[in-house]
Amino acid sequence: MQQMNNRVFDVLYQFITNLLNIPIFIIRYFFLGVFYTLYFCGSILVMLTFGVAKYFIYGVMYVFYLVYRGIKFLIYYFCKGILFIIFILFIPFRSLMNGSNKRKVKKKQIQESKKESRHKKKDDDIYVNENVKIEKESIGSKLKKMFSKINNIPVWFKNKFVNNDFAKHRRNKKTMQREALLIDFDGEDAEKSETKELYQYVAKDQEGHVIKDFFEAFSKVEVHSFLLSEGFEVYSIKKASKWTVFVHGKAKTNTTRIKTKDLIFFITQLSTYLKAGIPLVEALKILSRQFKNKRYQKIFKAIIYDLTMGDNFSDALNKQGVAFPRLFINMVKTAEMTGELPEVLDDMYDYYTETEKTRKQMITAMMYPSLVFVFSVAVITFIMMFVIPQFVEIYSTMDAAQIPAFTKAVISISDFLQSYIVYLIIGLVLFVVLFMYMYKKIRGFRTVIQWITMHLPVFGDTIIYNEVTMFTKTFSSLLAHNVFITDSMEILNKITNNEIYKMLILDTITNLAKGDKISTAFAGHWAFPIPAYEMLVTGEKTGELAEMMAKVSAYYQELHKEAVTRIKTFIEPVLTIFLTVVVGVIILAIVIPMFGMYSTIQSYG
Repeated sequence: MQQMNNRVFDVLYQFITNLLNIPIFIIRYFFLGVFYTLYFCGSILVMLTFGVAKYFIYGVMYVFYLVYRGIKFLIYYFCKGILFIIFILFIPFRSLMNGSNKRKVKKKQIQESKKESRHKKKDDDIYVNENVKIEKESIGSKLKKMFSKINNIPVWFKNKFVNNDFAKHRRNKKTMQREALLIDFDGEDAEKSETKELYQYVAKDQEGHVIKDFFEAFSKVEVHSFLLSEGFEVYSIKKASKWTVFVHGKAKTNTTRIKTKDLIFFITQLSTYLKAGIPLVEALKILSRQFKNKRYQKIFKAIIYDLTMGDNFSDALNKQGVAFPRLFINMVKTAEMTGELPEVLDDMYDYYTETEKTRKQMITAMMYPSLVFVFSVAVITFIMMFVIPQFVEIYSTMDAAQIPAFTKAVISISDFLQSYIVYLIIGLVLFVVLFMYMYKKIRGFRTVIQWITMHLPVFGDTIIYNEVTMFTKTFSSLLAHNVFITDSMEILNKITNNEIYKMLILDTITNLAKGDKISTAFAGHWAFPIPAYEMLVTGEKTGELAEMMAKVSAYYQELHKEAVTRIKTFIEPVLTIFLTVVVGVIILAIVIPMFGMYSTIQSYG
């Protein structure tokens, strides 16, 4: 009986120990499995891609090389065979020639003997070091040389193909046939379409390369003018075929948004080039070469085209759809009026740098808690679906009255997850998609969600501080560059995504139309803190509204940083406690009935 009790205790101890280690092992080996899976899949994909491409080219070039060698040897041995036949046919005539050639043979023998004597004297004068051993070339070096020759086959084949007489003749013939395109500036070529159309052109760049490409414009004249401004020699321009338009895609408004980090790089580089005295169009050409993203290059090419056609820089930016932020476009428009484009670009660089910094702080603060929450849910789901069912058969032999209520609840939840986990995942995905769709498309729903989040105990202040920082920073920047207050409010209304602040800005625009002050709409509003309101009133009275808004922005940016740190320190222990409590409850739900079984066994004993 004592041995049986010890076995039960050992089993319970091992079970509790293994159960406590389950979350650690799951997280650990999940990370290792994901990492090694991604690593091996990526390695295999890269090796297959490069290996197939490389050795396919090697194989094709080597086949061409073997064909060339075969033809070469065929011609060589064919000529050799002909010479051998001629030699055999010549043998009967040699006897007639022997008499006349004896003197020549003797002279040749005398000359050869003289040459041999000279070579012997030279060999006697040559010093030979017998201690030095000349090593034979190894097989590895021979293989390296062989592979290097194989690697050079494509280059050799390209040189032979490109530089032979036939290819040169073909290129020269094409060049002679090409003539500069003559455009009718008053006829059909100058007729503009209502929308941009796709044109196919052939032109030669400044380096002498003939380029065939596509370009979207309103007429042939515009394509021709743009290519000439780029330094091209234009040979032909024609409308693309329907199939080409289908493959290339119709001309439409740009839908690519330039990322904030790329926008920061664009602004600082453009400011530097303009300060160095480089013209705007040339600076944009340099920038387009620095971006490898083809969509960005297409945007820059369209801007250069619009500038070449006589548009302002702000109008060219505005035509690119959602590529550039509205604030940046309006600030450039203001700079065009004042002639201070480099200074405005520097201010925009500072503005977007601080904005990106604030956004990254928020993402960094929420990254760790989000990962902990996801893995907590994964661990709990794993225990409920794969660990709990192992004990259901054991508990089925017990009396239902002996099983605690929360153990039955845990078993019921486990059965529910096993039966409906697929439907739960599908429902969760549908809920997230529907929620995101309603949040983006339905203004009333978005307003309610934003109102709720701004009233949350810990998160609400962080959201309010962020909105106040963005509002005052943007307002200050607009006022500092002499943008009218009404125009500033319209710009702020366009760039903010918070519906509560949109309402405040619309109230301000209405009050300004009535002749009231800016501060009237913000007085006593819960989304605009009292210190910010008092600074706004002070700026109105003193006429230094831009400076006051800049100070408010700096102050609430620091408060936002502190709030983000506070959220991080608050969420981490909450998630840890949540995981501990849930796992602890599951363990107790499993262990307590076992103690009941042990007491029953002991009573029978």
